[in-house]
Amino acid sequence: SYHLSAKIGKKGKAGPHAAYLSREGKYQGRDRYEDLEATGAGNMPAWADHNPINFWEAADEHERENGSTYREIEVALPRELDAEQRRELVEAFVDQELGGKHAYQWAIHTPKAALEGGEQPHAHIMYSERIVDGVERDPDQYFKRYNSK
Repeated sequence: SYHLSAKIGKKGKAGPHAAYLSREGKYQGRDRYEDLEATGAGNMPAWADHNPINFWEAADEHERENGSTYREIEVALPRELDAEQRRELVEAFVDQELGGKHAYQWAIHTPKAALEGGEQPHAHIMYSERIVDGVERDPDQYFKRYNSK
């Protein structure tokens, strides 16, 4: 079956959701969450120190009160693809749709289906609406700067 959903993350939810995607913190080492196949991130500012959770926690802290901290696309992946093909597919999608324009994190999860026990591979692609413009800013400036429409 096919599944696609798009979500908007509220302030205070980005850090915990990033930990869930990468199976870190309270999601690490629990049988229920032993389905992480691959993960990646990109376009993180220098202050995030190449750690997406640092980035998303800063988004929770510094984003405007009524702002969204992230957008997420969740999509089912074909069972017929092997792990490497799924990874390549997600990386190609991220490169095409987000390129160098947005900070992002992605993960591929492969939980077992409840009824027939087969894998249900799917990808989570979490990204910031903030456009990367090449200017280094501290977290407060990064998330609160003026964005012209």
